[in-house]
Amino acid sequence: MDKLLFAQACENVINRERQQEGIGTLGEKTLHAVLKEYYEPYAENHEVKVGSFVADIVGENGIIEIQTANFGKLIKKLDVFLEYCDVTVVHPIAARKHLIWLDGKTGELVDKRKSPKHLTIYDAADELYVIRYALDNPRFHLRLCLLEVEETRFVGKNKKNRREGSLRVDRVPIALLDEVEFDCPDDYKKFIPAGLPEEFTCKDFAKLAKTHTGNARRIINILIYLEKVCFVRKGKNREYIYRIKE
Repeated sequence: MDKLLFAQACENVINRERQQEGIGTLGEKTLHAVLKEYYEPYAENHEVKVGSFVADIVGENGIIEIQTANFGKLIKKLDVFLEYCDVTVVHPIAARKHLIWLDGKTGELVDKRKSPKHLTIYDAADELYVIRYALDNPRFHLRLCLLEVEETRFVGKNKKNRREGSLRVDRVPIALLDEVEFDCPDDYKKFIPAGLPEEFTCKDFAKLAKTHTGNARRIINILIYLEKVCFVRKGKNREYIYRIKE
């Protein structure tokens, strides 16, 4: 992780977009562009055709795919890319978010505030579950980037609930807070929260990980697939009890 290099990538991309056409026309444009700049500053290595697909980056470390959401779209790509070389999937997570609300007609600022939501690596659970079959491939690598971002939205027509019908214009990264690396199945033990007993339930896991049970259940299932956790038995109230495998 290089916070200074990331800050420089942010500055480069934002300055370039302002000169060309202004920030935020495609919803994910700036965030995606900054991450590409950070991981590969040489533009000639961007958007390279591999087989019948186009990779975000192809360089000396193999293929890098920046995936902000919809990991289902990665499945066919990974099947092809992993036949060629190492593949690193980069997934940004908005650990800190500042919301900027604009009037959809005039573009005027309506409100600006800090979001109460603080996402963590556990919020990648649903996306990772989709590609769990690739996580134990020795050519597969994962980078979860925890970011501070500014998210700009046009308010919806409902004045009481501006989120209803709102449209996200762009997400602009401000800072790289952390980068969690996964290069082999053992690395996914980083998801096991500190203090977890040898035998535990999904609720135990969620409480210690400070996430909701849906995320915890997905992560546990991923760890079972990677043979880092195993199902033991059903306990009281028919709750599943799991154990960390040595």
